[in-house]
Amino acid sequence: MKDLWYKNAIIYGLDLSRFQDSDGNGIGDFQGLIRRLDYLADLGITCIWLLPCYPSPDRDNGYDIEDYLAINPQHGTLDDFIEFIHCAGERGIRVIMDLVMNHTSDQHPWFQAGRRDSASRFRDYYVWTDSPPPIPPGEGTIFPGQEDSVWTYDEVAGSYYYHRFYHFEPELKIANPQVLEEIFRTMDYWLSFGVSGFRVDAASHMIEKKGIDSARPENPHGILRDLRKFVEERREGAILLGESDVRAAELEDYFGEGDELNLLFNFLLDNYLFLALAREETAPIEHVLGLLPAIPHEGQWANFLRNLDEADLERLTPEERDEVFSAFAPDENMRIYGRGIRRRLAPMFDGDQRRLKLAFSLLFALPGSPMIVYGDEIGMGEDLARKGRNAVRTTMQWSDEPNGGFSDVPAGSLGDAVISAGDFAYDELNVARQQADPDSLLNWMKRLIHTRRQCPELGWGPTKLVRTGNPAVLAHRAEWRGGHVLTVHNLSGKACSATLDLTHQQHGELHSLLGEAPFEMDSAGNLRIDLEAYDYKWLREGSTGSEHPAA
Repeated sequence: MKDLWYKNAIIYGLDLSRFQDSDGNGIGDFQGLIRRLDYLADLGITCIWLLPCYPSPDRDNGYDIEDYLAINPQHGTLDDFIEFIHCAGERGIRVIMDLVMNHTSDQHPWFQAGRRDSASRFRDYYVWTDSPPPIPPGEGTIFPGQEDSVWTYDEVAGSYYYHRFYHFEPELKIANPQVLEEIFRTMDYWLSFGVSGFRVDAASHMIEKKGIDSARPENPHGILRDLRKFVEERREGAILLGESDVRAAELEDYFGEGDELNLLFNFLLDNYLFLALAREETAPIEHVLGLLPAIPHEGQWANFLRNLDEADLERLTPEERDEVFSAFAPDENMRIYGRGIRRRLAPMFDGDQRRLKLAFSLLFALPGSPMIVYGDEIGMGEDLARKGRNAVRTTMQWSDEPNGGFSDVPAGSLGDAVISAGDFAYDELNVARQQADPDSLLNWMKRLIHTRRQCPELGWGPTKLVRTGNPAVLAHRAEWRGGHVLTVHNLSGKACSATLDLTHQQHGELHSLLGEAPFEMDSAGNLRIDLEAYDYKWLREGSTGSEHPAA
């Protein structure tokens, strides 16, 4: 029987560099993270997504990797990493690492060897051409305005190399079997230390045609099947979480028949979720739930509100995107690449706790496994003075001590200064203060996570929308192994009442799980619920919940 633990996981995205410094160099490290594991366990996290911690020139937050089989010395040693894995496991927390093998740093020994010697086997690890072909529509750079082309001329090689991302991140030629063996070797190495799998960075770009026909894999999705098979054979319960921001019609392909990626980040849902929050109407969510394909039993969505890149809205129409920009990024400086928002979640809602809690309640209630990024549990802000996507990679705010309790370096000496002014300054907004306040966002998030972990129906069961008769009120019902959970959300800034027709549903007595909204059921089976502005309610039908199933 397979362990499908990820079907009901609570995922926490963590940038090690900015989480906790233990040795006073101003950079977060594994010993600092170990000191904070009890905090994450108390929060209720079941899986840490660890962002890149490999040696890197660090021109792209560590995604430009120069050695896949080592730990960046600024984060500690391999022994520190192993200790972290063991300590996390003792607290019931799994760890998945970033597998960034669509591209390397241009400082990677493979690229340096290949550019210097055309006869080297490493030359064919990358995609080279003497005459770059025209770039088809939709296949240009990922970073418009920062990169002009997907081809860069290398003086040493006397040839052009291919890159969809930055020019200092040449793309690996996945069609080369030797490159695939390098990926297997990398996964095998880290799995041997006890990690529970990988977030596959740029999964859709890994298997696409890379500029020229000779760099097109013959069986692109066969590569993902090979990766899945390899991971499962090496470690029981190990998984692949894919970053595949593709059109709705293509999403199903990345699950395969339950033999490719275990989870997919749900970019499509995120696009329409923000549109719904901007309009304060449920129609975009109802629309996207209809767009999402049915997934295999062993598949799962990883839902999120914000990750640590831009909030990418490219699946919306230009008019819809402008609506979201107007609501959540009214200034041009808050936008990036013409498609996204470079802000953290709390300031997008102007610090309004009602709207923030509504958004998180929706995230945790919608079908899939929820993912949050470090600091969002306390409502941290962004720093728009930082360039590009770094605006959201702010330093974790632990207390009102110097540097927010992140590091003992002299105040003002941090490479990434902690936010010290405005509504989101560390001396007012921090973990210690919120831990002491029973009404804080942090303590509310603990209750939300605890409630979600008691509702396996939301991770495992099919979801059905329930008509509410109100365009601002979303209700849906999940069922699994005799358990039923009903959630109701008011997306508008106005109080309202909604009546849900449950006359054709089998249900027992309704029990409140989350939210204060009053409700009553009439003799005909209609549920009336009174909701304040941006209110929510979770209800269980019947007296007991389902046990967490293994498969």
